[in-house]
Amino acid sequence: MFQITILFLYAAAAVAFAMSRLAAYESRATLLTVTGFVAGLAALGMHADVLFVFFAPDRIGGLALATVVSLISFELALTALLGATSARLRGMAAGLLMLAAILAIPMHLGIDQETSPPLTWQTQTHVIVSMLAYGLLSVGAIVAVFSLVQERRLRAARVSAYSNLFAPLETTERLLFGITTAGFVGLALAVVSGFTFVDNLFAQGLIHKTAFSIGATTVFGILLAGRLFAGWRGRRAVYLYLGGFALLVLAYFGSRFVLEELLNRSWG
Repeated sequence: MFQITILFLYAAAAVAFAMSRLAAYESRATLLTVTGFVAGLAALGMHADVLFVFFAPDRIGGLALATVVSLISFELALTALLGATSARLRGMAAGLLMLAAILAIPMHLGIDQETSPPLTWQTQTHVIVSMLAYGLLSVGAIVAVFSLVQERRLRAARVSAYSNLFAPLETTERLLFGITTAGFVGLALAVVSGFTFVDNLFAQGLIHKTAFSIGATTVFGILLAGRLFAGWRGRRAVYLYLGGFALLVLAYFGSRFVLEELLNRSWG
């Protein structure tokens, strides 16, 4: 029941933010915006409470896939609410919140997450930082796809009653690079902490995860350098971002599949 309430509130916030950007509801835009923030923040608080249980010291070593998806859902909602403080981004915020609602559906599957031997605080920190970075960069991938859709609409000169749901492309790109910067820092910290705190990193069968994570970190670093020194933007930046994200997917989900399905070993 708790999870259904979270899903409903995210969806309600999404609808409210979307309606606030449509000309037909311009006279009620303020009320709809306030409703969106109230529903979204309430859902975010309940969602955080659920995740707090999953990340307990005796569970964090055996994170279920549903828990990881739930974390991505939480970060989608958080990014959406931060973005919604700008009226231009409320249409995108609505899309992110709807995705957060969808990804929150399997949240209850993580309740049966297996307990594991308590990890040291250093390893716990590594796992948490890694998951937060993966989640944030997953949000960035969705924003990157959104920017591609915007660019194609601009090239096709498509104008409709729903055009206000799309922020200016420059605004979307600033959001994307803000996410990229934060995600890059988190991912770099995760890689460094992995080498520093995780004992026998390669002996645990995590060499593929480590190699792909380093590769993804390098790609995101190149993207940020290109943005800073050469002004990279548009499709080049988006495709490079998605390439880095693909490496990240291989680092986490690929390594997890190899360990759990092929080698019959636990991932952590």
